[in-house]
Amino acid sequence: MKIKNLIFSCVVGIVAVSLMSMLTGCSAPKDVAYFQDVTTNTITPVSASQGIKIMPGDKISIVVKAKDSEIADLFNLGITASRIGSSVTSTGGKMRSYTTGNEGMGAYTVSPEGTIDFPVLGNLTVSGMSRSELAGFIKGELMGRELVKDPVVTVEFLNTGVSVLGEVLTPGRYDVNLDQFTIFDAISLAGDLTIQGQRKNVKVLRKEADGIHTYVVDLTDMAKTMSSPAYYLKQGDLVYVEPNGVKKRQTTVNGNTALSASFWVSVASLLTSVAVLIFK
Repeated sequence: MKIKNLIFSCVVGIVAVSLMSMLTGCSAPKDVAYFQDVTTNTITPVSASQGIKIMPGDKISIVVKAKDSEIADLFNLGITASRIGSSVTSTGGKMRSYTTGNEGMGAYTVSPEGTIDFPVLGNLTVSGMSRSELAGFIKGELMGRELVKDPVVTVEFLNTGVSVLGEVLTPGRYDVNLDQFTIFDAISLAGDLTIQGQRKNVKVLRKEADGIHTYVVDLTDMAKTMSSPAYYLKQGDLVYVEPNGVKKRQTTVNGNTALSASFWVSVASLLTSVAVLIFK
């Protein structure tokens, strides 16, 4: 009788442990919600000057418009290049013409020295400027040299993008055409993190002159995220969302067996059956 009582106690204990494990597994994780530190206080992000700037190797389009379209056309590379029947190449930077519908669009590849060769104005250093800064600079030069009256200058990025990999809904490379592009913009384009993604350990890899820099961003802490050098992304950045422990264990054959609810239910069912047979 003592042996039966001992076996019964063991069965009850194992079933209880199983139920506790299952209930614990169903509890709400603490590291899923973003911005857990956010209150009514104002959080100031890192300076927006760290946003996207023109860099060597970038392709940009520059379109000049004015009331006198014939004069403006002289500064639009796509139209100018199509008139001479070939692409234009110079020591200051490579230029290629693209045509979209009836409108020409000039594409400049910024040289390793950070320059482009702009029609009439010649060699311009553009590296380190934002789109608006370059547009304002060219407008000032055209008006200052009395070449165009009241020009409208538009600058667009053509090959600028960031990559988002790991535990997001749609990993991939995403084009950027904004002067300030944040890590939240990238995550939004990728469809947000999956439930298996680590919110507190998002990595941003960035190529700098001295090598690859890695930044770790905690999305549960808004203040830390907005003060990180990786809050504003740059062209070529790679955002990687690491999987959590459960997802990592699921990549092995038996890695997650001991923690799965089905495993504990099976154990409890087996022990209950054994107990029933003993007490018959």
